[in-house]
Amino acid sequence: MYAGKLVFAQVMECAPWHTFRRLVAKYRADFNVRSFTCLDQFLSMAFAQITYRESLRDIEACFEAHATKAYHLGLRGNFTRSNLADANERCDWRMHCEFAQALIRIARRLYATEPLGVELDNTVYALDSTTIDLCLTLFPWAPFRSTKAAIKLHTLLDLRGNIPSFIHISDGKWHDVNVLDLLIPEAGAFYVMDRGYLDFQRLYRLHQSGGFFVTRAKRNMNCQRVQSAPIDRSTGLICDQRVMLNGFYTSQDYPGPLRRVRYRDPVTDKSLVFLTNHFGIPALSVCALYKSRWQVELFFKWIKQHLRIKRFFGTSENAVKSQVWIAVATYVLVAIVRKRLKLELSLHTMLQVLSVTPFEKIPLIQLFSDIEDDPQTPLDANQLILL
Repeated sequence: MYAGKLVFAQVMECAPWHTFRRLVAKYRADFNVRSFTCLDQFLSMAFAQITYRESLRDIEACFEAHATKAYHLGLRGNFTRSNLADANERCDWRMHCEFAQALIRIARRLYATEPLGVELDNTVYALDSTTIDLCLTLFPWAPFRSTKAAIKLHTLLDLRGNIPSFIHISDGKWHDVNVLDLLIPEAGAFYVMDRGYLDFQRLYRLHQSGGFFVTRAKRNMNCQRVQSAPIDRSTGLICDQRVMLNGFYTSQDYPGPLRRVRYRDPVTDKSLVFLTNHFGIPALSVCALYKSRWQVELFFKWIKQHLRIKRFFGTSENAVKSQVWIAVATYVLVAIVRKRLKLELSLHTMLQVLSVTPFEKIPLIQLFSDIEDDPQTPLDANQLILL
């Protein structure tokens, strides 16, 4: 009989707790705290994410039912819902943000050799945002509409392994294009984004930093063709051109040449126009890169369905941001476990198994060894369409 650690404790072992302790000291998060530390808060919130708890009372009832095992989960403090609520208000969300970033760096190294679907050695990022609706009465610090509040998750997703490398949480009114000012461009990397991020001044800054972008052109874009490259129209390509912007302001914002690729989607019969500052890759690779942007949409759909980020355990800005960052850290931590154990299971299957076995005493590799993954078919056939 296995007499080792509980399943939940084994998952948490993969986290760099020396980094967590350093961050607690940096933000003095446990100053004058007696019974319920930031580590207790993180473990409780991570437990809620893995086991799909819906409220503080739900978490409390679960721990009361397994009171003798709380110590073996890693909890040392006196758990009550009031203690957890106080910790969500007290512990600085930036601490959880930096801890999640540390986990992301570990995960990105593990998934660096994952196939991309496009024959490129460069790192490819997909940039997009998703909105989470809130009640304006309970969350007045996150205005969105006159009668509704919301927060936005601006996410830069590394498409090798679908690991979020950058996340910024803002109120619902903050425009998506502003996130380009917060990014630190990586030279040689591709940034794939939709038309909402089409700001030529910011894109030129990205170009000067050595990064490449792929986006869609707007219908009223004023440009002049400088050169056309030969294409094979049987592939769906209509044109592959080098263009210069003609607009008075746009030509000043982006004085260099752009590559304009027009493609007709054989499924929807729509004509799509892509813009990029990379002139070396094949035109079809430009189209394939933009198609891969759909992975960030699937990522948003996945985390909204399987992580607790639509119902919050607190109403303050600190509590909401702490919950979101702990959810991201939990997602990345499960991804790290998957890679270190060399499992072929999907993250969805792993979370489903972990949700019903946190108090079991069984080695993780044995827990997942006899499980057959059920590949999920897309809910919508349009997911594989370019547009």
